[in-house]
Amino acid sequence: MHLKKLIGNINIKNFAGGQDVEIPHVNYDSRKIGPGDLFVAIKGHDQDGHEFIGDAVSRGAAAVLSEATPELAVQKLTRKPHQMPVFIQVSDSRRALSQLAVAFYQHPFRTMNLVGITGTNGKTTTSYLLESILMAAGRKPGVIGTVNHRISHLRLKSSVTTPESLDLMEILREMADQSATDVVMEVSSHALDQGRVADCPFRTVLFTNISRDHLDYHQSMDDYFKAKSLLFTKLGNNSPTGSVSAVINADDPRGADLTALTAAETMTYGLNHSCDVTAKDVTVSRRGLHAKLISKKIGEIDIRSSLIGNFDIYNIMAAASAAVTLGVGLKTIASGIESMKGVPGRMELVPNARSLAIVVDYAHTPDALEKALGAAKQITSGRILTVFGCGGDRDTGKRNEMGRVAGRNSHKVFITSDNPRSEDPAAIADEIERGVIASGQKDYVVELERETAIKMAVDAALKEDLILIAGKGHEDYQIIGKTRRAFDDRLVAARTASLS
Repeated sequence: MHLKKLIGNINIKNFAGGQDVEIPHVNYDSRKIGPGDLFVAIKGHDQDGHEFIGDAVSRGAAAVLSEATPELAVQKLTRKPHQMPVFIQVSDSRRALSQLAVAFYQHPFRTMNLVGITGTNGKTTTSYLLESILMAAGRKPGVIGTVNHRISHLRLKSSVTTPESLDLMEILREMADQSATDVVMEVSSHALDQGRVADCPFRTVLFTNISRDHLDYHQSMDDYFKAKSLLFTKLGNNSPTGSVSAVINADDPRGADLTALTAAETMTYGLNHSCDVTAKDVTVSRRGLHAKLISKKIGEIDIRSSLIGNFDIYNIMAAASAAVTLGVGLKTIASGIESMKGVPGRMELVPNARSLAIVVDYAHTPDALEKALGAAKQITSGRILTVFGCGGDRDTGKRNEMGRVAGRNSHKVFITSDNPRSEDPAAIADEIERGVIASGQKDYVVELERETAIKMAVDAALKEDLILIAGKGHEDYQIIGKTRRAFDDRLVAARTASLS
């Protein structure tokens, strides 16, 4: 694409060089720059792309877009290239990256409905449910989320919940080329705060809930909520149809605040019967969930789901509400809910040689852990044995809280490592242990080797007990220091049970 066309909608402060340049690729990672490419220098959480302008130019960048003046950008060159690149200065290079991405990938969202889901918990399960409902409706949905990015048989690895704007538009282009009718996207608070989805024209936006998380990034719960609310307040031009719907959990304390903030047409859901979508007669067992789903707009129907969490009724109501805004009928919604057979690492029962009730869940916040333990109580008559840790280089304040939650709601707690990253695993475990002690729980063990901790829980379990392994869910790795090693709670638990 010609540079002139690529930067046509960007607010440029300074420009040095010619615009008649053909750009084969755009990238914000200097290591991926090739001859003729456009390098966009953005400021990240740990690194500043402006420090890599010289590297990008040495690799052949034909143009550099940054927040630095052309003169300052030239100073960052380690050596003068044979042909000086074009230098473009903008006030916000992240904002410009998003606009460049839309232009470069030719507005990939024009032929699809975009659905954005945000909230602390439930995003992944809700996206799986909505995907299944849309498939039951004969549509071709794509999903961009925590577990992976997918459409039909195409699967792309996911390293973050919501990709950077450039990567996001590339994925959307791939999905558009695969004839996606709808794309369901998990939208993180980081992505909203950093403007990664600023140019996504959402047709439906959905709020699941909010509780403590990411306070290593956001300074307070109010800041965290403010970031989440951007999905509802910064809707921009939105869908090509001009009709935008906001689906909001009215049972969450912040639901009313969000309803007041958005200009979109709202649809509420919750167990409060004044909601637009609600449910009654909810029953849960290890075989799944059964309830009557009620929509003020399209009626009521019995639903069955293989999901085993009592809190999953909220994810079901959320997905059903979003489906209603997209014009899906009640019978199709029920069919899609029943067809969805489970979500990787979300209250996932692990088949094992001893037929023990072993559940792996992604719960890594106090609220999510409490809900997972509450769900566990509903499906077991025996003890609850909980294995969990907390991630390193993340919000430290939730460790004590999670210890308290585990101590209050478990019969025995096995404190272990999650992804300690650069932190000392023993120091993390010590903070969790203080919470367990404060809860009054005396029956606990600290075992930093996660596989050993899982084995201890399996060995201690009786036939009627339930083992909850929390924190990592679908993840098939563990990060210790800078080393990423293969580790899957589900595989470890199944193997351990077969040996015990």
